[in-house]
Amino acid sequence: MSDARSKIQIPLNDSWRHAILPSDATIQQTIGNLNEVAIQIVLVVNEIGELVGTISDGDIRRGLLKGMGLSSPIRDIVKHTPLVVPPGLERDLVMQLMAANKVRQIPIVDERNVVIGLHLWDDIMSPRVRENVMVIMAGGLGTRLRPHTETCPKPMLPLAGKPMLEHIIERARLEGFHRFILAIHYLGHMIEEYFGDGSDLNVRIDYLREDAPLGTAGALSLLYPLPGLPFVVTNGDVITDIRYGELLDFHGRQDAAATMAVRQYEWQHPFGVVQMRGIEIVGFEEKPISRTHINAGVYALDPNALSALKSSAHCDMPTLFERLQASGRRTVAYPMHEPWLDVGRPGDLLTANQIIAEHGKVSR
Repeated sequence: MSDARSKIQIPLNDSWRHAILPSDATIQQTIGNLNEVAIQIVLVVNEIGELVGTISDGDIRRGLLKGMGLSSPIRDIVKHTPLVVPPGLERDLVMQLMAANKVRQIPIVDERNVVIGLHLWDDIMSPRVRENVMVIMAGGLGTRLRPHTETCPKPMLPLAGKPMLEHIIERARLEGFHRFILAIHYLGHMIEEYFGDGSDLNVRIDYLREDAPLGTAGALSLLYPLPGLPFVVTNGDVITDIRYGELLDFHGRQDAAATMAVRQYEWQHPFGVVQMRGIEIVGFEEKPISRTHINAGVYALDPNALSALKSSAHCDMPTLFERLQASGRRTVAYPMHEPWLDVGRPGDLLTANQIIAEHGKVSR
């Protein structure tokens, strides 16, 4: 059992890792596991950690009714074709799968069918309270959104009747975040007057007040005291259905100083492309599609990453990542697939208003 378990990649702080049993376990061991772990499922793996199947209370009862004893091996009661999902599947889709299949647990497996996680209905519906701080960069001038931002800070522009900053806070609160720090500068008094200490939203809000614009990372140099745990940073003009908690959990598993959420961006060339070697034409490609990963403006950082910043000095987030890399510290990307909008231009503001008014979130 220890050999199999050692080869399984387990997310931090997930009790389900104790619900893993080898395929030669007995019914008595399985009953004990179900009682001890109390997540109503046992994950059965082979000697190399691949998922063989699952067992529930119902499977055990049916086995005992057929005459099996407590010392009988579980191989005859294992459900060999359980519903599984790959990592990174959107939470809303997982919920739909659970509801459609009337299950409360879905194992997460990698491309080798090795268990790397478990979705639990109770966790999805009632995420745990997180003591991690979320810092929201809300001090930008919003130049590209003029004239909308001439008398209103960009994060306070309304989306479906409430400031986009409020949408971000409410989204994070649903995932258990309750401590927020807002970095403010341009018309920052309007943000403070609206949110205050956060009590109206049942959260705690503190402020970093920039005397001059410090960039998407520079304001973090004003943090005092430093957060005691890894924390999330997001731009105040990014509206997304990303799971901030899952980003934070991913960051913790990677043992990185900094994690950047990235999103695939597709761009189609408007013309046919001529492929050449010197002046020789060697091929053609009609309006090719280029795919790249872009910075999504959402990050997870360890407190020690802030040592790369100079107090009250301007620094953008990509520069912070470069400094961390240069000092030998690990930086990683978190590929996100959830809907995402960078509300940076008037057209983006119009689009975001239309989508959120219709759907209540960024999902289309």
